[in-house]
Amino acid sequence: MHRILVTDDIDPEGVALLTAVPEFQVDVVPTLPVKDLLDRIGDYDAIVGRSATRISEDVLERGKRLKVIGRAGVGVDNVAVGKATELGIAVINAPAGNTIAVTELFFGAVIGLLRQIPQAAQSMAEGRWDRSKLMGNELRGRTLGIVGVGRIGTEVAKRAHAFGMEVAGYDPYISDDRFSSLRVRRFSDLGAMLGMVDIVTIHTPLSDETRGMLGEPELRQLKKGAIVVNMARGGILDDDALLAALRSGHIRGAVLDVFTKEPLAADHPFRKAPNVVLMPHMGASTYEAQRNVAVDVSEAVRDALLSGELSRSLNVAAGSREDWLELQPSMLVAERAAMVARAILANRGHREVRRLALRCGPGVFAGSDILLAAATVGVLSHVVETERLNLISARALADLRGLELSVTESDRLEHPNALEVSLLAGKEELAVQGVAAEGTLPRLTKIDGFHVDVPPRRTLLVLTNKDVPGVIGRVGTLLGEAHINIASYHQSRLAQGGDALAAISVDDPVPPEVCRRLLQLADVRSATVVSFR
Repeated sequence: MHRILVTDDIDPEGVALLTAVPEFQVDVVPTLPVKDLLDRIGDYDAIVGRSATRISEDVLERGKRLKVIGRAGVGVDNVAVGKATELGIAVINAPAGNTIAVTELFFGAVIGLLRQIPQAAQSMAEGRWDRSKLMGNELRGRTLGIVGVGRIGTEVAKRAHAFGMEVAGYDPYISDDRFSSLRVRRFSDLGAMLGMVDIVTIHTPLSDETRGMLGEPELRQLKKGAIVVNMARGGILDDDALLAALRSGHIRGAVLDVFTKEPLAADHPFRKAPNVVLMPHMGASTYEAQRNVAVDVSEAVRDALLSGELSRSLNVAAGSREDWLELQPSMLVAERAAMVARAILANRGHREVRRLALRCGPGVFAGSDILLAAATVGVLSHVVETERLNLISARALADLRGLELSVTESDRLEHPNALEVSLLAGKEELAVQGVAAEGTLPRLTKIDGFHVDVPPRRTLLVLTNKDVPGVIGRVGTLLGEAHINIASYHQSRLAQGGDALAAISVDDPVPPEVCRRLLQLADVRSATVVSFR
């Protein structure tokens, strides 16, 4: 039974998706004070909320059972994502659910500013008829600059063309093809774009890279009379610099829906700044958007808890859900190949792995990040606390242990979907290859240079021996006497009469006593048992 805490007034349609699952116990509560949240969080496997609940490092430390954090919205600046990653807790948001709501509000607010709609409404409410004082401007013919051409930036660009605007964009993480398809002029330099736009709008997340992105130097580069819009996150735009530019008249006006500190203080200078449209962080405040983000995040939390599907987790580089499902067999191969390599090295006296190098065939290289994480899980299994070791925490734990990680693409493996995990421990390096080809079961295909063909299931017994008659029979007899059933037995040699390796898949655990008896057999040199979880 998974327990889920739902807070911050999540839309009922999202909650219904969770309560419909028999394996879930769902507690719906109002936004909790910090102390109450700290007292309760240890009882839950997941928490789903919005921006009102701060998931701090203290909350995460108390959440010993926490596996998933669901944020019904885009931003996760109220979540200590770094700590969650370290602890192996998935952080899931709903980036697409409020896209249209924010896009439509952008145009509504900018048109309101250009046409002085707030002033007109106020004058009418006060009994005046100020038609002659309320001349405005049109969007048509103006140039819009978009900082961040992601989901929202894309939708803004599409609609800007419909208004007859020219569109420019700055986003170093979006391809040239994407810019071309949107008919957006690409700028590689932010300052150069600012110098030729009439309106600039921000649609990027808040990060170390974007914090203070538009400060005094950037605002000075804007054309005189330009308009600045921030509906992304407070802190990307420098408040003091914007106030100064507004007061000097260099910037004609601003639209602000987000602020460095929220709620905005009653005496904040923005409230008296000239020609500013202020909104209380309402970009996603439509019934449709709240329903969409609640449903999106609830579906993702449900799938993460029930099947471990983490494609929508921010701290796992997993691509789409389809990519995740397609990569799962290769993830299994990567993890278990690493487990085999680590176990053999440990059996040879090398217990501290210093380097993990992953080679991926071209058929799976697109998923190399998640495959590297899976291989890292395999190396660290039985070494660190397993309840906190998963695809999310693996790299952070590897870094803490000084484990060097690398991944490369290779067309020299035996199959486009093949991969090879190579571990360095002490001065010895050992590689294990495997493949998960379409239509076949995942298999290990090479261990320490020996060609094998064995599925990595249940328990794998790896023997090295001299290539002489009778070894296979003696090993099989001993395992049979120990009531250990052999599922498959693959013997490989490099040369007749030389060294050989046996990869034996068995249905039962292999006790230490059986290993000792195997080593007493003539011509058996080593015996390594790998128990897959």
